[in-house]
Amino acid sequence: MPIPHDTIAALGQCFASITSLGDDLTESEWKTATDCPGWSVQDNLSHLIGIERILEGLSPTTHKAAPADHVKNPIGEANENEIDVRRPLRGADVLKEWKEISTQRMATLRSADVAYFDESAMTPTGPGTVGDFLSIRVLDSWVHEQDMRRAVSKPGNLGGPAAEHTVDRLMRTVPIVVGKRAGTPEGASVVIDVTGDVTRHVVCMVTGGRAAVVADEPTTPLAHITMDVETFVMLATGRATAEAMESRVTYAGDVEHGRKVTGALNMMI
Repeated sequence: MPIPHDTIAALGQCFASITSLGDDLTESEWKTATDCPGWSVQDNLSHLIGIERILEGLSPTTHKAAPADHVKNPIGEANENEIDVRRPLRGADVLKEWKEISTQRMATLRSADVAYFDESAMTPTGPGTVGDFLSIRVLDSWVHEQDMRRAVSKPGNLGGPAAEHTVDRLMRTVPIVVGKRAGTPEGASVVIDVTGDVTRHVVCMVTGGRAAVVADEPTTPLAHITMDVETFVMLATGRATAEAMESRVTYAGDVEHGRKVTGALNMMI
C-alpha cells in the first residue's frame, strides 16, 4: 500500500486535539467518569497511551489489574492493565506521558517508508497490516477523545479529518445492521442522514438477500433516519442506547423499523 499520508494527518490532528483538551483539565475533571464503563477521563487517555506504546515497539506493563465487571475479553484485560497501573497518578502526569508517546509516534509515522505500513499486524478486527491498524487508531483515538469531552462538557473536534475518517469507517457496517440485524425485507431500503459537523447521506437496499449501499435514491424508503454526528457515533460505538437517544433521532416512514436499525447500530467489541 502507498504511504497513508491522509490517515497520518488525521491521527496527528486528533492527537493534537486530545493534548489541547488535556491542557485544560483540572484534577477533578481527569477523574470524572465517562460513558466507557469503569473508565474515567484519565483512564481513556491511559488506554491510548498503552496502545501507542505497543505500536512504537515499547514493552507493555507487567502490572495485572484486578478482575472487573466491565472487562469482557482478553483485549479488555490488556487494556485494563495499562489503565490500572496509571490510576494512582495525577492527570497531569498521565498527560505528560501522553505528550511524549504521541510525539514519538507521529515522528515514527511521518518518517516511515512503504515497507513499514505493509508489515503484518494483528488488529482489533483480525490479521492485517500496520497501515490497517493505523486506520483503526484514528477511530479509536477520536472516539475516546469524544468520551473525554462529553464527560467534562468540553465539546470540540466534532468535525475535520479524524471525525470524517471515523464516521466513514463506522458507516462500513451499516449494511450488516440494515440487512442482518434489523431484518430489512427484500427490495426495501433504509436511508440514514448524518448532520452537523460531518454530513453523510447513505442509502442501503436489500437485494438478493444482502444489504448494500446504493447510489440510487428510492422514492419511498422503508425507513428514513436522521441524526447528528455525535448521536450517530454514540449509537454506533455503544455509548448510548437508541432508547436513551430517542429525542435526538428523527424517523420517517416505518418508525418501528427505523428503531430496529438504530437499536442495532452498536458495532464495537
